Amino acid sequence: MTASVVVTGLGVVAPNGLGAQDYWSAVRVGKSGIGRLTRFDPTQYPSRLAGEIPGFREEEYLPNRLLPQTDRITRLGLVAADWALADAGVLPTERPGFEMGVVTSSASGGFEFGQGELQNLWSKGSQYVSAYQSFAWFYAVNSGQISIRNGMKGPSSVVVSDQAGGLDAVAHARRLIRKGTPLVVSGGVDASLCPWGWVAQLTSGRLSTVDDPARAYLPFDPEAAGHVPGEGGAILILEDEAAARARNARIYGEIAGYGATFDPKPGTGREPGLRKAIERALADAGTDPGDVDVVFADGAGLPDLDAAEAEALRAVFGTNGVPVTVPKTTTGRLYSGGAPLDLATALLAFQEGLIPPTVNIDPDAEYGLDLVVGQPRAAELCTAVVVARGHGGFNSVVVLRSSACRNKSSH
Repeated sequence: MTASVVVTGLGVVAPNGLGAQDYWSAVRVGKSGIGRLTRFDPTQYPSRLAGEIPGFREEEYLPNRLLPQTDRITRLGLVAADWALADAGVLPTERPGFEMGVVTSSASGGFEFGQGELQNLWSKGSQYVSAYQSFAWFYAVNSGQISIRNGMKGPSSVVVSDQAGGLDAVAHARRLIRKGTPLVVSGGVDASLCPWGWVAQLTSGRLSTVDDPARAYLPFDPEAAGHVPGEGGAILILEDEAAARARNARIYGEIAGYGATFDPKPGTGREPGLRKAIERALADAGTDPGDVDVVFADGAGLPDLDAAEAEALRAVFGTNGVPVTVPKTTTGRLYSGGAPLDLATALLAFQEGLIPPTVNIDPDAEYGLDLVVGQPRAAELCTAVVVARGHGGFNSVVVLRSSACRNKSSH
């Protein structure tokens, strides 16, 4: 089946904004949420900056019974899902449970919860380990808890492919809708800003050790030297377009195309897979490169990875062929939550006709990209490409199409 799949609701939890509109007000002008870690003392570690979410008080949004059994990642995910459903005008209690599914992405699971229970195990004994440890740490916990909270009994799963996982989850949700599930909650939220999670992230060798928030994460800049991690992400409500229109839902845009590849083994000399992923996504959407209005780049923030992405973008779109932006410079890289947040950002950009800027960077001209830096750029936005790459060779690309442009072309 090739039924159109559209986004009807957004729930955003980001370092620079809680809720889609609060976040958009910040990111559209390049307001950053990156600063020194406060959730634990980072003094002893080489990397000390993060995109933390301030002011999130889970007790204001969730019942007390859920708090002892959930990690921060799940509390953020549950609230984002609540907000997305409300934004879509969906009351789960009014829908058959088997007609709703959940597909989320995860890169870490409930690390902070797991750390606390391991501390209890080794310092106090096994009788002090919470029974909730059996699932609170698990990669699939957000899908499970969202399903339970909302009575969603349709097909549900979790996708684990590091920072590409959010796009892979949305693509899988799209497949489920095309197979007959009318509505799927999808996207991703990550939160592992705890010592155990921090040490795990440091092992990648990709974290910036710069202490100045304005100079720490600089994709496509000559001084790029790693990325800043963050917490948060976005949950999206995906629906069959015909069903969404039948209930007069507000439609942000269409998940028009998807492509994914895996890089060859390092040292083989073979071409990385990103260009092919972009081409497959465009072909899936029936879209020519010249029809793309903006690219939300992955922006790894390391010279070799930035060069590989720039080469792929030039190969598909030509030198300076399309505006490129990396709004995650205002949040840090949110792992499995980063790409869904980019999807939400692109859909919000459609609404205003505004490309949010990449902040703090002085673009390296050798990359040959038309980077939107410093200030937002007004533009008519009909088609956007969102790129995500995961550590180890994952490449995923989604093509979004604006509902407003689709409506115009159909008349």
